[in-house]
Amino acid sequence: MHASADDHTEHLSGTAAAEKIAKLAKSARICLFGTYSGQLPLTVRPMALQDVDAAGNIWFLSGRSSHKNQHIAANPFVQLLFANTSSSEYLTLHGKATISDDRALREKYWTPLAKAWFHEGVDDPEVTVICVTPESGYYWDTEHGKAVSLLQSAIGALTGKTIDGSLEGTIRP
Repeated sequence: MHASADDHTEHLSGTAAAEKIAKLAKSARICLFGTYSGQLPLTVRPMALQDVDAAGNIWFLSGRSSHKNQHIAANPFVQLLFANTSSSEYLTLHGKATISDDRALREKYWTPLAKAWFHEGVDDPEVTVICVTPESGYYWDTEHGKAVSLLQSAIGALTGKTIDGSLEGTIRP
């Protein structure tokens, strides 16, 4: 990790990048998952995060016959957009997705809530697991939490001085 001259921009890699991805993605829990259908713009849909592992890989459950899986089979490059507005945290990631129907992975990432989409449970033939391996990304985060950031904004508005407690930076696992 290193910070730039403006002191608010970090460039995270390795373990620090994986930890930032996990923190922000798990905080948001839902992302907009963008796939390439052969033409722009990306096709985007909300997806529930199942987990982020120690390497920063992001795991989802998905339907085998879904458009998303079809798009990934044709072009594995995806974009994930996370937003947690309650804590002013935002993350965009670009990476490569792989699809698996491995039983052990289905069991590992299965949750009771998934039964709303996969009525036969973990053995539903439609259940697949998507792993997104991030290649690059960018995040926006508050250095001291939302309450302090709101207070800094209010003071800045009253005094006419910019008081910025935000952090942002690149991520490259």
